[in-house]
Amino acid sequence: MRPLFHPAVSDITVEGLLYALSDPVRAQIYAEMLASECPLNCSNFRKVDNRTLPKATLSQHFKILREAGLIRSERKGVEMHNTTRCAELKERFGDMLSAILNTYAAQNSRWTAFAFSTSGSDHVLSK
Repeated sequence: MRPLFHPAVSDITVEGLLYALSDPVRAQIYAEMLASECPLNCSNFRKVDNRTLPKATLSQHFKILREAGLIRSERKGVEMHNTTRCAELKERFGDMLSAILNTYAAQNSRWTAFAFSTSGSDHVLSK
């Protein structure tokens, strides 16, 4: 099995982060991962916006999030467990991610409340 690519923090770019979060489905997946206190796998996101997404589509979304540096994926048997890299990203990019996700929340009726802080576990996502 091929090893998974995770960019070093110094290799993560603003352009890569913006591209990864430019898709509303990926932005919602990332926001929900932030709200979770444990690693999540692809099947946790089969339903997004009341539609069922094919596993192949979800795998592609997770690959883009991982290669942009937003998440870290770890194989556990046949599953991939995914966690965010917020502490690392906060150190490098400050509050940029919180601004992006809070803007999505403000314009998106599916996310009624979102408080984001990478300084601890202050992640709240309400639908």
